[in-house]
Amino acid sequence: MKFPRNARLLRTQFEAAPFASVLFLLVIFILLGSMVYTPGVRVSLQLPRTEELPGTDHPSVSVAVTADGQYYLENQLIDEAAFTNRLRSAVRKSPEPLTLVLQADKAVTEEILIHISILARRSGIQDLLLATLPRAFDSPAPGTHP
Repeated sequence: MKFPRNARLLRTQFEAAPFASVLFLLVIFILLGSMVYTPGVRVSLQLPRTEELPGTDHPSVSVAVTADGQYYLENQLIDEAAFTNRLRSAVRKSPEPLTLVLQADKAVTEEILIHISILARRSGIQDLLLATLPRAFDSPAPGTHP
């Protein structure tokens, strides 16, 4: 049995105006989206690279430390006293032991790292991990094929 075909697709002349208006709206959204304010403070850290990546299965609190010794907790610049108070309150609220993940710039001195670890211990946090980046390219182990 043959069915009659009545569908005539794109029988009219091509209209460019609807496509141009959609393209124009897309360009406007992209331009306005790039100008939207993002909350927080941009911190440029140069984390060290390492072979093995440490990790934890406990709840953690992250703090970023710049080369000039400024602390950033939850994307906010914070002084030492407020930092210690926030760590103590986080320890009280957590049912499990917390781990402090320290995102320290490469240029941060050992003195600052030791000072932060002492502050964390006084606040009740026993574990401290230094955040690192993985190597860019992993070379295969000797004797293995990629």
